[in-house]
Amino acid sequence: MQQVLRSWRHSPEKVLKASPIIPVLVVDEVKDAIPLARALLEGGISVLEITLRSSAALEAIMTIRNEVPEAMVGAGTVLNPEDLYGVEKAGALFAISPGITPGLLEASFKASIPLIPGVSTVSELMLGLEAGLQVFKFFPAEAAGGVRMLSALKGPFPKVKFCPTGGINGENFLEYLALDNVISVGGSWVAPREFIRRGRWGEISAMVKEALMVAGRG
Repeated sequence: MQQVLRSWRHSPEKVLKASPIIPVLVVDEVKDAIPLARALLEGGISVLEITLRSSAALEAIMTIRNEVPEAMVGAGTVLNPEDLYGVEKAGALFAISPGITPGLLEASFKASIPLIPGVSTVSELMLGLEAGLQVFKFFPAEAAGGVRMLSALKGPFPKVKFCPTGGINGENFLEYLALDNVISVGGSWVAPREFIRRGRWGEISAMVKEALMVAGRG
């Protein structure tokens, strides 16, 4: 696959370096998008991953881009080229996929936003490297070998960086952040879906502040 040089406002590494914790969010109602973004900003996180797991996701991304411009909002659970083009049109600043396919990689060459594809095997990682990528989501992190797997990948792939997601929580996220090849971690524990549904914005801000403090970024 031909390597294509791209010029992006936000590179994948820049996106992930913006916060040690990338909240993985499910927004069921558009009305929750703005208060959620503001609650995360209040807590100290400016990077938001709105997953395409609800019918409100695209409109939520568009709303945050328009109303809370200081938030770096992107899309998660991007599964195919159509998803990628859709989130780009909605205003997402980056896209994250749970896996990697030749078709999705090819579509990313034409997109104006960075794709951070998910990998869980060495073969998938090498497919991404052939396409010129160096930054990946490691998913599902805990089920795919967790900290031990990422440590093992460091030897043969010293320049590759990861954002592990899947099974990451308040009990184990520091173990991942301690690895040299981990830029940040993704997880829903700082903004659970049920908290979003119930509008528990103050509690979300408090959980974010606590997590960042524990990570030494508060």
